[in-house]
Amino acid sequence: MTQLVNDLLALAQVGNAPFERAEIDLSQLCEEIVANLRLASPERQVTVEVSPGLHCNVDASLMRAAMENLIGNAWKYSARVAHARIEIGTMAVDGREVFFVRDNGAGFDMTQAHRLFAPFERLHAPNEFDGTGVGLAAAQRIIERHGGHIWAEGATGHGATFFFTMP
Repeated sequence: MTQLVNDLLALAQVGNAPFERAEIDLSQLCEEIVANLRLASPERQVTVEVSPGLHCNVDASLMRAAMENLIGNAWKYSARVAHARIEIGTMAVDGREVFFVRDNGAGFDMTQAHRLFAPFERLHAPNEFDGTGVGLAAAQRIIERHGGHIWAEGATGHGATFFFTMP
């Protein structure tokens, strides 16, 4: 219950938090998040590849919250894979830079993708994976507050990729 209340407060604060853009080293931010996940779960053997030189002009604290949710989900949903792998990088799509967080974990059924970013919607049973169903909703609000767009692709048992743009 405490986690749910904290997640709801974080979600509510996304729209009200002070907003100050600055150029950040997204690669470094992602490495810090991964280091914290490794400290919290030292028993996990996860291969994580963060592309060097990722930068974007964003509110640093909001972007940290979005990336904690995206990378945290990749970490969580790859927990039952023998050789867990997470990749964070960029690619060009129609001439635009698109950031992504990809994992080889549980994945999801694409027919349910429309539910991913709705608060309290969960595509997996609570006994399969913990969580409140608020993290992706918060990530979406943060990305959209920056003028970006977020979407996901996945396949059940074959992992998921979350993509997002920043203006």
